[in-house]
Order: sequence, then structure tokens, then C-alpha cells
Amino acid sequence: MIHVIASIRVRQGQLASFLEILKPNVSIVREEKGCIEYVLTMDVDSGLPPQALDENGVTVIEKWDSLEALRDHLATPHMVAFHEKVQDMVEEVSLKVLREV
Repeated sequence: MIHVIASIRVRQGQLASFLEILKPNVSIVREEKGCIEYVLTMDVDSGLPPQALDENGVTVIEKWDSLEALRDHLATPHMVAFHEKVQDMVEEVSLKVLREV
């Protein structure tokens, strides 16, 4: 199993538009072969140090049954179209692809 943490920093003032484009993809992605989990999340102020809050950050937490399934996901037409639509809204992306130890 592959775990993915995709942290996306959206440009100031673009978050609502970004989410409007991203949210419809969630149900489509969850139906993809190999997708175990695909969840959109945002920071919540827990008051726990050393938490760093980002009001313009979206984190996608994913689980895939294989690295191949993840690669296939990134090449799907809906993900290619998504990336094209939001490219000017996104300031920074950080991707962690993890395996269990």
C-alpha cells in the first residue's frame, strides 16, 4: 500500500475557486482502480505546538494499493484537466509518497 500526502498552497484569494474545481474530482478519484482513500483536508487550529497553520493550504490524504495505481491516477484525463485548470491558482505543491515500515 502507498500513502500520499499532497500539500497544496493556493494563491491568496483563490482558495474558493480552487476547491470548486477540486471537489467534483473526489468522487471520480475514489472510483479509480487501486484507490483506497482520497480525502481533502485543511488545517484546524489545535493549539498544539509546533503546528503551522496555513489558511490557503489544502492537503489531500491518499491511499493507493500500489505505486502503479498512483501513477495511473495522475495520468487520468480528469486529473490532467484539473492540473491545467488550477495551474495559475497554485503557489506551491509538496508531495510525500510513503510506504509502511
